[in-house]
Amino acid sequence: MKLFAVADLHLGFAANREALAEIQPRPEDWLILAGDVGETSNHLRLAFESLLPKFKKLVWVPGNHELWAVSGRDAEPGARALRGEERYLAFVELCREYGVLTPEDDYPLIAVDGGLLRLVPMFLLYDYSFRPADVAEEDALAWARAGGVRCADEQFLAAEPFASRSQWCRKRCEETEARLAALGEDDAPRVLVNHWPLREELARPPRIPRFSLWCGTTRTRDWHARFKAGAVVSGHLHMPSSRIIDGVRFEEVSFGYPKQWRGRRAPDDALRRIMV
Repeated sequence: MKLFAVADLHLGFAANREALAEIQPRPEDWLILAGDVGETSNHLRLAFESLLPKFKKLVWVPGNHELWAVSGRDAEPGARALRGEERYLAFVELCREYGVLTPEDDYPLIAVDGGLLRLVPMFLLYDYSFRPADVAEEDALAWARAGGVRCADEQFLAAEPFASRSQWCRKRCEETEARLAALGEDDAPRVLVNHWPLREELARPPRIPRFSLWCGTTRTRDWHARFKAGAVVSGHLHMPSSRIIDGVRFEEVSFGYPKQWRGRRAPDDALRRIMV
């Protein structure tokens, strides 16, 4: 069995929906969907119904776009847009309807490329800590705006029932850290999967470096070393890359918006094989 990953399918775009048909079947392999499949339950259903027949198992973690609560985008006309944690948990239930693995499930031990690994899907969010040391947290948004950077999360990504996204992030990190610690001396290398990158140096888009504010948390900087990662998978930045840090491979596996991939690479080529 092989393990593949892709993020940021953004199925709100017609070209990206059409691109699903170009992903080739790999019926013995697993596919990680590392967030930003789309904004609605219909986008997730479309992804699952297109990809489940092609793969043995799908794994999903949320991105910021799934968490956007935008009036009129939910499945039922006039339905109340689910917000915050309620929205996330509704998507978890949708995944379970299709048999898709989520961050709320046990971390499976799977055989990949002839060896065992522990697959760890995570949902950690961000807390504005990817900023210069001389910028206080309460000044972070003003710092980003001074660089001409804004993020739609400030309008659409509700944190309910938490007081803030930073508080939600702290809870998710504490819970996930405890689960990872509970694995103990499990000898299998882990594949850590999160939509947002785990390290700040991976979260600096060259054209808009202050977008880093919405890209992760410094809480996870050493998780790859502390928790025996063989590989770390993320998306969000729309900057596909593969880097080695402390002997661990960090894979950014974004597909991206149509203008970012059309004429540059075939949709099937966006799937990254994850090896440890």
